[in-house]
Amino acid sequence: MSIRSKIILVVLPLIIVTLVLAEAASYFTAANGITRIAQGFLSFKVNELQKYADNQWALLVENDFAGRPDMVQAAKYAVESYAQSIILSETERILALDPAGKVVMSTAEVNLSPDEQERLAGLLEDAGDDLFNAPIGGKERVIRAFFFTPFRWWVLLTEEKAAFYRDVDAITTQTLIMIGAASVLAVVLLIFLARLLTNPLGRVVKTMKGIIGSTDLSARVDVEYRDETGQLAHTFNIMIAELEKAYGQIKRYAFEAVLAQKKEQRIRQIFQKYVPKDLIDRFFASPESMLVGDNRVISILFSDIRSFTTISEGMAPDDLVNSLNRYFSGQVDIIMNRNGIVDKYIGDAIMAIWGAPVKHDDDALQSVLAGLEMLDSLEDFNENQRRLGKPEFHIGVGISYGIVTVGNIGSERKMDYTVIGDMVNLASRMEGLTKAYRQPILVSETVYQEIQGKLPTRLLDTVAVKGKTQGVRIYTARRSLPEDEGKAWALHNEGMDLYYRRAFREAAAKFQETLTLLPHDFCAEVILRRAMAYALNPPPEGWNGVEVMKSK
Repeated sequence: MSIRSKIILVVLPLIIVTLVLAEAASYFTAANGITRIAQGFLSFKVNELQKYADNQWALLVENDFAGRPDMVQAAKYAVESYAQSIILSETERILALDPAGKVVMSTAEVNLSPDEQERLAGLLEDAGDDLFNAPIGGKERVIRAFFFTPFRWWVLLTEEKAAFYRDVDAITTQTLIMIGAASVLAVVLLIFLARLLTNPLGRVVKTMKGIIGSTDLSARVDVEYRDETGQLAHTFNIMIAELEKAYGQIKRYAFEAVLAQKKEQRIRQIFQKYVPKDLIDRFFASPESMLVGDNRVISILFSDIRSFTTISEGMAPDDLVNSLNRYFSGQVDIIMNRNGIVDKYIGDAIMAIWGAPVKHDDDALQSVLAGLEMLDSLEDFNENQRRLGKPEFHIGVGISYGIVTVGNIGSERKMDYTVIGDMVNLASRMEGLTKAYRQPILVSETVYQEIQGKLPTRLLDTVAVKGKTQGVRIYTARRSLPEDEGKAWALHNEGMDLYYRRAFREAAAKFQETLTLLPHDFCAEVILRRAMAYALNPPPEGWNGVEVMKSK
């Protein structure tokens, strides 16, 4: 919104409110005065008519004619004649009603409808000396009434409401016209004055836009007035002159900044092949922070090609490198698409992490989905290997989730952004156990707690792996399961629950049912043999189901 509009919006309401208040005060004063005069005049005529009627009745009483109907009728005619004489307008009416509401006297013909008679009867009971409004003959009228007891008449002096308030309505119309005309004039004057005040500012803005559009710093603003707007124009010209002096330096600095940016982009492009993009962004944003370690909860994945030594011995070096590059390319794409980063290659093994340097709420789930997709991708890779006459690759995937230390580790000459800690070792052990349990993927209990209910999982065993003194429950997972295999996994999990509660016979029965659905299932067969052995020779008190693994 422009300053001119703001001036108008601020000042105009003040002017209009002042005009309205002034005109309203004048209107109410005039209207009240006219209404008071009209009411007083009507009351005067009522009083005069009432006096005249009283005099006529007094004459009848004094001459002892009050009992003569003809004389009483003559007195009524006299009252009616007097009423006719005090009528001053064509719309004014004076009439008399009997107690039943019937018109018994009127200065002009009046026809009352039953509804009007009923309404008048109700209003007359409470009228007193006040004016009131009521319809008579189909027109709304202002009424002043009195009850003349000798004749038992309700005498009504009436005037059409429109005629009674004609002068007040005229004042209302004149007031509205004056307010409208004054408001229009105020708007015109205000727009003119606002334009006069803001034109110098507009010229400053116009010059600034011209400079922005053309980058021509030689433009200047004319100083028109010796006031604040003139000072603004003068100051603006000084500022533009200083900017013009500095323009050469700005261009030089901009050129150097572009060179530095291009250099940074080249560095990023080179190092993104070795270091995660998020890590590079953090380094450029805050280089000193990258030298500090950090404890984080992350997910760690290890994958390893089984029997790789045997495979490498049977392949030519160039074929081996080509196969590895194609294998790594597919596996790494999956990891990065699932928000993970490849921490390092350990020979033919891949170590990947989720949750550093950028943490996500579903890091554990994403790492498991990545592992499952890596296994699916391996099928396409092996199909191509078979087509090329090359040996197939088979991998194991182990995943753990927990607290590790994250940071740049190494020396001043060579550093790696990596993670260290017990969870890293556990992920490596999980990958090693895939061979012993004949499963393509194993995850730790902490991973299971993050993915349960989101992916099908199966508890396989509780083991004390190398480097761990306490038992670790190990699970396998799939993206989805056929119906029979899903039932078998549910039975196996029920059996494991019974097994750890030392209900070995019941557990053995569950494993037997599992094998009915999955014949020759290795994990079910292993736990079934243990359960049957423990059913005959129970383990000692304090047994927690842990199997000590001697291997990796």
